[in-house]
Amino acid sequence: MEAAQLALPKLHSPLPPVSHLLKPHLSPKALAALAIGALGIVFGDIGTSPLYALKEAFLHLHQHERNVDEEIVRGMLSLVFWLLVFVVNVKYIFTITRAANRGEGGIFALLSLIPRGLSASARRGRFVMSMLAIGGAGLLFGDGIITPSISVLSAVEGLVVYSHALEPIVVPSVVVILIGIFFFQQFGTEKIGFVFGPVMVVWFVAIALLGLGGIMHMPSILESANPIYAIELTLHSPREVFFLLGAIVLVVTGAEALYADMGHFGIAPIRIGWYLLVAPALILNYFGQGAAVLVGLNDGTIDPAAKDFNPFYLLVPEPLLLPAVILSTVATIIASQAMISGVFSMTRQAIRLNMLPRLEIVHTSGDQEGQIYIPSVNALMLVGCLFTVLLFPTSTELASAYGIAVTALMAITTVLFSVVARRLWRWRRRWVMVLVGAFLIIDSVLFMANAPKILTGGWFALAIGFSCFVVMSTWVQGSYFIGRKLMEENQSIHDFLGELWTDVIPRVPGTAVFLTTNYNTPLALKHFVEHAHVLHEQVVLITIVSSNLPVVPAGRQIRVEWLPDGVWKITALCGFMESPNIPRFLERARAHGFNFDSEHTTYFARRTSVVPTGMAKMSFWRKRLYAALSRNSVDATRSFSLPPDRVVDFGAQVEL
Repeated sequence: MEAAQLALPKLHSPLPPVSHLLKPHLSPKALAALAIGALGIVFGDIGTSPLYALKEAFLHLHQHERNVDEEIVRGMLSLVFWLLVFVVNVKYIFTITRAANRGEGGIFALLSLIPRGLSASARRGRFVMSMLAIGGAGLLFGDGIITPSISVLSAVEGLVVYSHALEPIVVPSVVVILIGIFFFQQFGTEKIGFVFGPVMVVWFVAIALLGLGGIMHMPSILESANPIYAIELTLHSPREVFFLLGAIVLVVTGAEALYADMGHFGIAPIRIGWYLLVAPALILNYFGQGAAVLVGLNDGTIDPAAKDFNPFYLLVPEPLLLPAVILSTVATIIASQAMISGVFSMTRQAIRLNMLPRLEIVHTSGDQEGQIYIPSVNALMLVGCLFTVLLFPTSTELASAYGIAVTALMAITTVLFSVVARRLWRWRRRWVMVLVGAFLIIDSVLFMANAPKILTGGWFALAIGFSCFVVMSTWVQGSYFIGRKLMEENQSIHDFLGELWTDVIPRVPGTAVFLTTNYNTPLALKHFVEHAHVLHEQVVLITIVSSNLPVVPAGRQIRVEWLPDGVWKITALCGFMESPNIPRFLERARAHGFNFDSEHTTYFARRTSVVPTGMAKMSFWRKRLYAALSRNSVDATRSFSLPPDRVVDFGAQVEL
């Protein structure tokens, strides 16, 4: 509720305040450094789109037997320009990024901003929004597999332009590069991250200069920014334009990263990077590609229907072709690193919100909380990328699988944003209908334009998203039933303490730490007393509560209560961008009167074995899936950063 109050604008104001996003306390030098850093993380995906976006658009025209002429090229460039303006500028940078949860963005941050209600209709609405967020997360995971594959593949395909004899080594080279990318994830990006921004500066300057070189051969190409060209093309060839949008949408893939990665840099550095470098570079390059195509058509020196036709490399002078391929490959590697890190961050958020089982999370930086590595997710993404490249061995084939997931995710983000705008910010209904309605119209048109891709490759992206949705929704539903069953067996801690007085249980030196929910007696505590017939002098019942904040300030993270007979109740708030660390929580509890000796502290954990033979209203195959997920989840020692030599595990079997 507190996060909601902080984000609440004046009643009925059309837009919420964004002063907390601008970080006015930062110096110009610090803003510049953050803006350069954002180039390597935030803009990697959208920044490498010129490698394949217009190429796929021209190929689409050839497949539909539409000759490329000046009307088509100018109309296409007009569509590209206004799509960048509306989707990136208006929708994401100006509007969606305002829905920040303490500066953090992303689909789960958006979900956490939606106020909770106690009525049945509010709970149903919350459930629907949660399922939409889970679906969007699944689509983002699919995007995280396809983006590295198509980016690296499109860059390495430049070797074919350099020499057709190199075509057989394209796929093996991509496989080697992808293996290298995922192998080095375990070392973290902190050590090499400082070079990402400067390299991407070189990339954007390079594509801007290449585009400018193409424009100089036909300066009138800049007139294509006039929307009249897009309107005329749409009126003359509505069917071709509709399906052409399925390829042109590739120019805005990566726009979601502007919102998802906002917490790393803040919106001000992202805006600076976009307006001062990224947007001008992309527009110059796209218009330069269009100019090069028109010049080549007039001279008869190019064939847009050729198999290896790529307008991006038309801009590159022949002596610079190989260096351009190398720079493109480096840029796509950086874009891939950024997307993989984004999937790691999203996975940790899902774990903290109990939408995924506990997974091993490795912190690769002692200074940056966001620098993490998740081995199991990394392995799954590597296998997925390699399978993708082998299944779609060219960027043209892979482009058929791209776009459908991105446009569906954009629509889901719009729906969740509309709920936040209406229920949290109290926007007037007409504002929501006008602005969000416009977003949904564009999202829907782009999605429908990509719908024909489902049969030619789009099924792959949807299959990945659906698989992730099944896993996450099964975990959420199974956890609900397991939690309800355990609640029926729980005993109040006050009743348990009363039994201790009655039975006169002996106390031994030391501190025992048990995880619990609310004021219930942990099963591990009951089992320990029943079997050992003793109890430590000091008992700590610690409850970790997931907060709707990304990071909870240390001063507000811990609440300590003293209960009778040497029992302490500690409640720790943990943000959805944080990893819980129980020893650290105990240390912070010292400031609230709690004292303990870490060398004489024992941590007790319960490992639940799920048996899919209960009466829960779930399909049997989903029960088995939940049992498998539970069986393979990481134990409490690694999940809560417990010292391994001071942990005692208790097993418990529960029927689902």
